[in-house]
Parts: sequence; C-alpha cells; structure tokens
Amino acid sequence: MSNPLEEALRRLDTSLGMLEAAVNRRLAVDHARGDLETELQIMQDDRARLAVELDSASNRLGSVEAATQDVSRRVTRAIATIEEVLAHQEPETGDPGHR
Repeated sequence: MSNPLEEALRRLDTSLGMLEAAVNRRLAVDHARGDLETELQIMQDDRARLAVELDSASNRLGSVEAATQDVSRRVTRAIATIEEVLAHQEPETGDPGHR
C-alpha cells in the first residue's frame, strides 16, 4: 500500500504540472493575440495611407483630365484656324518661285 502522504504529493505534482501547462497555453494565446493585434494595426495603417494616396492620385488625375481637355480644345481651334487660312489662301500659280 502506498503512503497517503506520497499519494497526496503525487496528486499535487500532477495538478501543478497541469496548471503549468494551462498557464503556458494561455501565455501562447496571449502572445498570438498580441501578434494579430499588431498585424491588424499595421494593416489599418496601410489602408489609411493607401486611401490618402488614392485620393491624391484621383485629384491629380482630375487635374490631368482638365488639362487634356483644355489642350484638346486649343488644338481643335488651332486646326480650324489653319484650315480657314488654307481655304482662303490664293491658289498656287504653278510658278515655283511664287508661293
């Protein structure tokens, strides 16, 4: 038969081992949660930065589109002016020295 004191010490040792394992699991979960929270914060920061960059790019695109439309109008007017000048130009006489 085993000594009641030895039996109690064995149960206590088993219980302490189980408690230590539970504490280690909890620490691992807390550490993993901390890593996930850090990653989430990094992703949120990246999202905010990308949103600002997207707004800036959209604004620049709007400016470029406005400039393109302005240039297009000017080129169209210039073409029309050149065509009008050419239409009112005297017909060529066939004299190579006279232009």
